Amino acid sequence: MSPIVSAIFLVLLGSLLPFIRYLLRCAGNYKNGQKLPPGPRPLPIIGNLHILGNLPHRSLYHLAKDYGPIMSLRLGSVPTIVVSSSQAAELFLKTYDSIFASRPKLQASLMSYDSKGMAFTEYGSHWRYTRKLSALHLLSASKVESFAPMRREKMGSLVDSLKKAAAAKEVVDFSARVEAVIQNMTYKMVFGGSDDDEFDMKSLIMENMNLAGAFNVADYVPCLAAFDLQGLTRRMKAFSKKMDEVLEKIINEHAKEAQYKKNQPKDFIDELLSLMDNSQEEIDRANIKALMIEMIVGAFDTSAATVEWTFAELLRNPRVMKRLQEEMDNVVGLNRMVEEKDLPKLTYLEMVIKESLRLRPVGPLLIPHESTEDITINGYHIPSKSRIMVNAWAIGRDPSAWPDNAEEFFPERFKATNIDLRGHDFQLIPFGSGRRGCPGMHLGLTTVRLVLAQLLHCFDWELPDGLLPNEMDMSERFTLTMLKATHLLAVPKYRLLVDNV
Repeated sequence: MSPIVSAIFLVLLGSLLPFIRYLLRCAGNYKNGQKLPPGPRPLPIIGNLHILGNLPHRSLYHLAKDYGPIMSLRLGSVPTIVVSSSQAAELFLKTYDSIFASRPKLQASLMSYDSKGMAFTEYGSHWRYTRKLSALHLLSASKVESFAPMRREKMGSLVDSLKKAAAAKEVVDFSARVEAVIQNMTYKMVFGGSDDDEFDMKSLIMENMNLAGAFNVADYVPCLAAFDLQGLTRRMKAFSKKMDEVLEKIINEHAKEAQYKKNQPKDFIDELLSLMDNSQEEIDRANIKALMIEMIVGAFDTSAATVEWTFAELLRNPRVMKRLQEEMDNVVGLNRMVEEKDLPKLTYLEMVIKESLRLRPVGPLLIPHESTEDITINGYHIPSKSRIMVNAWAIGRDPSAWPDNAEEFFPERFKATNIDLRGHDFQLIPFGSGRRGCPGMHLGLTTVRLVLAQLLHCFDWELPDGLLPNEMDMSERFTLTMLKATHLLAVPKYRLLVDNV
């Protein structure tokens, strides 16, 4: 063999070796002689991407029945571990939490100023700083409480508009009404200002959620990123430019008005700007803008979806809705609206929300984690840089955690338990758990509780056009969160004894 041919052969062999090693690992489900968790055999290049489907939480749930609660996949070139039981979730999110506390680097980070916010940031000093900053200045109980008058005002306006619809016996788009009121609450907290703000944030935020929730092949086959085959990178860059212009304008206006607002309540931008002016704080405009986007998306999308899914389940289960209204009638009466001070007394409402989040977690796969080192769990080797997907949707149906009719909407299952929503009980983790648990849980639950209580206390609700509860469309649409595929329509009937609420 000539030297030239030998050289060419060696180059080709060298380029094929990674692919050969990959095939060998696939065949034996081993890595460097260590046993990986069981899982379906991946295909070359795409791995197991083809099995995810349009509703990956459901596909992975059914796969876990065959391969177990700790399952290994290869999504493109990314080693992925899927966690589908409460016991396994506790191992990954509590016992070995520090090893799985990071986030994978995704193409969507382009839209959050290269992950300068909090939710999608890699584990480290920057994440610890932004987490502490948000917990102290943006999402604390006192800060959430300070916006109670604004929430009361927005809900009063919604109830007034629904009273008019009820008088006319109109069919209302419940989904759109709830989205609008929660959107207005969120913008008021983050931006201040009026509902008629010239900035069309709604379309930008919806574009953000659609882009962030889109399947991006470059996240799984990185060598294709430069080709931008789906056009997502180009669209993300264009979106980022538009969003940056809007956010810069809003920040500049807040900065100009700061001297006149010293004794007025501060929205989130005011708080962040005051921190940036503090020489002891390491925060710049990119941090502020990234946190603003995360706050809007996190507060708006998840809260609206939770209210919609819960209300849909109540319409499907009139017994539960009636019992919930009876509780509010006993606690509040029919001569005034529910107030936030009443919410802790509404124990059945809390059970209803827990049950809804068990069956319909709006983040069914949570936000993916990433391992920072090799580790062995339950005898399985978990390689460093593995992507960890916790299937909260599957855990809510795990028969070992929910042995009694897990598919049934039955809030009373929580009556004799102390299971809460803070992530301490791993059979119910809609907000995640551990270091990367959702820091905005208190804000989100306050909004969800108030909106549901007000709408169910002030109105009776019926399905339109003689539609029966078991005929409702409960299909899902998977984006950044799990949304109802079709809007919920219903007919309100005012039930309080006073007109002036």
